[in-house]
Amino acid sequence: MEKVLVTGSGGYIGRHVVKHLLDMGYSVTAADICNDGVDERADIINRSVFEDCPDIYHELGEPDVCIHLAWRNGFVHNASSHMEDLSGHCRFLRQMVEGGLKNLAVMGTMHEIGYWEGAIDECTPCNPQSQYGVAKNALRQSLMQMAQEKKFNLYWLRAYYILGDDTKNHSVFTKILQKAQEGGKTFPFTSGKNLYDFIDVEQLAEYIALAATQQEVTGIINVCTGHPISLAEKAEQFIKEKNLDIRLEYGAFPDRPYDSPGVWGNPEKMRKILKNRQGG
Repeated sequence: MEKVLVTGSGGYIGRHVVKHLLDMGYSVTAADICNDGVDERADIINRSVFEDCPDIYHELGEPDVCIHLAWRNGFVHNASSHMEDLSGHCRFLRQMVEGGLKNLAVMGTMHEIGYWEGAIDECTPCNPQSQYGVAKNALRQSLMQMAQEKKFNLYWLRAYYILGDDTKNHSVFTKILQKAQEGGKTFPFTSGKNLYDFIDVEQLAEYIALAATQQEVTGIINVCTGHPISLAEKAEQFIKEKNLDIRLEYGAFPDRPYDSPGVWGNPEKMRKILKNRQGG
């Protein structure tokens, strides 16, 4: 049975990824500073992976695959921690590879790209507009160079607009839910015309688990649907599905000038993985 290490296992995405891997039959090690709510079938390790430890690959059970989700302040795009932690991410992943790791999957983000209109693929140029995007892009560039030297499989799993598990994320959907639960009848909104590639965290976790445990498709992989939907349509759908007694106040906030009118991922590589896993 293949052994899979998930870092950041106690986070918003990590708990779902651990469960999907276990359901797929993998032996899973869940490593995080806090693993509250993580599936107890996993081998749970409560520790930071950013300690300088040359033998960390062996200490974490010599996994066949590492899915690196650990990241501080992922919802605070200009937090100083993104760049402050960058060297820690690089050191940990280098020590894992030098210890013997052969398959490394790392969570990427659409924010590496910066402003872009239309579909994003692995060749789309990157010009990040936030500290979060700058740090993720720098880590990707470092790992892609390392993969050429060290000869391991690198899966850079680029996510887009994630929703679901709404009490544990910080999206506008969570804020709508909170306002409705507090008795609010209106929610100030933008025009809602911007198009995004939305994905539920459960589906995202499944895609991450499937992409990280195969070897036919590597490199930058968009873990997305490829179907752009307007923010207004998705928000109205969310309100209806949750049966919320609240109305969106369109135009209360201006559209931000740096937000693209429409951006989504090219899902071709993910579709190939799904086809391969389903036996063609």
